[in-house]
Amino acid sequence: MVTGANSLSLVRDELFATIAEAEQSLEHFIVDRNNGSLLQQAVESFHQVRGTLNLIELVGAELLAQEMLTLATDIPVAAGEDRDAQLSALNNALYILRHYLESVDASRQEIPELLLSGINGLRKVSDQAPLAESFFFSVRLDLPRPTTAAASVESLEAESRRLRHMYQAGLLGLLRGQRVPASLKFMSRALSRLDALYANTAGGRLCWIGAAALEAHADGQLLLRPSRKQLYARLDRELRLMFTSAEYQAPRAMLKELLYFIALADSRGPLASEVRDTFSLSSLPFTDHLLEEESQRLAGPGQAVMRSLSTAIQEELAGIKDLLDLIERGAAEEKALYNLHSLLGKLAKTLGMVGLPSAANALHGQLSVVSSWSEQSKPALAELQKLADVVLYVEGVVPSLASNDRRRMKLPSERAESPEMTFAQHQLNEARIVVLDEAAAGLALAKRAITAYIESNGDKLHLANVPFTLQAVRGGLWFLGQERMASLINACAGYIQQQMIETTQVPSQQMLETLADALTSLEYYLEGGNRLEMGGSGSEVLDLATESVRALGVPAAA
Repeated sequence: MVTGANSLSLVRDELFATIAEAEQSLEHFIVDRNNGSLLQQAVESFHQVRGTLNLIELVGAELLAQEMLTLATDIPVAAGEDRDAQLSALNNALYILRHYLESVDASRQEIPELLLSGINGLRKVSDQAPLAESFFFSVRLDLPRPTTAAASVESLEAESRRLRHMYQAGLLGLLRGQRVPASLKFMSRALSRLDALYANTAGGRLCWIGAAALEAHADGQLLLRPSRKQLYARLDRELRLMFTSAEYQAPRAMLKELLYFIALADSRGPLASEVRDTFSLSSLPFTDHLLEEESQRLAGPGQAVMRSLSTAIQEELAGIKDLLDLIERGAAEEKALYNLHSLLGKLAKTLGMVGLPSAANALHGQLSVVSSWSEQSKPALAELQKLADVVLYVEGVVPSLASNDRRRMKLPSERAESPEMTFAQHQLNEARIVVLDEAAAGLALAKRAITAYIESNGDKLHLANVPFTLQAVRGGLWFLGQERMASLINACAGYIQQQMIETTQVPSQQMLETLADALTSLEYYLEGGNRLEMGGSGSEVLDLATESVRALGVPAAA
């Protein structure tokens, strides 16, 4: 039996007719809520739609129809205003279902993930937990990972606490929406280091997959949705449980969600690649950004509606241009300026309502100018020309309504102008930028040199210039008033000079990782906040760097 997208054409006409009946019955019931037969007709239509979708095995669409049926059955006759949210959710879900089925019928491709927003909208008004992003994703969670040796540390509790603090510092930046790529990489490093401590345990497995998911999130530039922020925050709580329970087991739902992120991002990073190979994760037939665009398209007005709207606005603009031409030639009828003002005002409101704020603001800016014109005297040619330029600009923006390109253009006059500053201030800010860039480059160079030192089994030639480079970074940060960070850089440079260059013994792997943690924390601090002012935000990251430096046995500034 042919099922899925290929079988939709066999039942298309009947299915869409039933959906139309459901929409009509529901709309009439919203107006006349005492008419129980209208509600019953809607419920029967939902039941028929669900049955048809079940027959052809359109899984996501069937689940959406089932949620609609469940919610509609719960709504009573004579429903009051307290049921408005539920009725609105049903209307919206019907709209999404119809457009999704139209898309499947045209492309012969099922992407049930597109329906999750509609399904969760229905579940929300029914006080049910939302479905996870990975609901339609399948993966075996019991596959063994490559065996690795756990790192040895003097105090597992102290090291675990420090690395969790590192994860929390990155998480804080992520939740605030600050330096997101750097925060994701910072969190990934923390989990990767924890994985080394808890290797071959349930906790280590969570850290391993979590580190790979964060790496993939950054590499694939996945969107930072609220649900994803919540997942990473829950992962922090799981770390606390992992540290306190010897019988800890990672939640299977969380593991599945993290693996879904890795598959969705299609990252080729070292951590993500290892996880992809272990779980045989294949690339998904869509990207995160495609899902977002298609979901918005399903939830928004149909393309035909937007094309009609675009055409109507273009006709209004043509009328305005004709009126401007008559005014410029002095051949306009009486009250032409009044009509022009009225047309511009109405069009500006329309543009604002359909999501073209830049064009709307451009027209609004001309209303006061048109108001100052008099019917007895011809407007100045320069003012007419400026209004004509604005109309032409709007005419160029409006076609984006009929396409999927929702990027908004701005007039040069609308662009935000930077505040005026003196030449000295400008020079100082330029100097700050140069110093910060040099500091970031110096830290990155030091990290690369330490990596080369480790890979060469302790060849000190790789470290020859590192203390000098770090001292140069320290001096620049001192110049910017970052005394605490400068002190931490000095401590790292001292450790490298005394414990890695001037001695014959190579530090333990754990101490080298701790040094890398300190440098990574300092590098992360440099990437955050206001690049010019370097304000107090991010002090928690310096606290973390201080912890790492102290773990090296080197005195550090408080």
